[in-house]
Amino acid sequence: MGLLSGLMGNASEIDDNDLEKVLANTLIEGEQVEKAYKVVRDMFIFTNKRLILLDKQGVTGSKIEMISIAYSKITKFSKESAGHFDLDAELKIWVGSDPTPISKDFKSGDNINDVYRIISQYAL
Repeated sequence: MGLLSGLMGNASEIDDNDLEKVLANTLIEGEQVEKAYKVVRDMFIFTNKRLILLDKQGVTGSKIEMISIAYSKITKFSKESAGHFDLDAELKIWVGSDPTPISKDFKSGDNINDVYRIISQYAL
């Protein structure tokens, strides 16, 4: 279900081998990946030190924007679901004084609760 879920825009966990390629020259000494999720071509990577967001851009996805957010800079975060019949959920993260949150959609069966718990663990 991971591949199909990813193709449909849902968040799915990323294999450790794929992470090694992506983070080859990014992690610092003592930094370890806790969890990583992929939504189509974008990634949420939670380490013990920061949140790394990867945004693949363009038709080929060869252009990649990597954003590092220190957990201490997360001012608030939320998860929102539409209700019993619509099981989709949305994760929002506000960073610093920016009034516009970073948001990602999660579909039914995805691990939004795990992501929310990890953010809670490091940001609170």
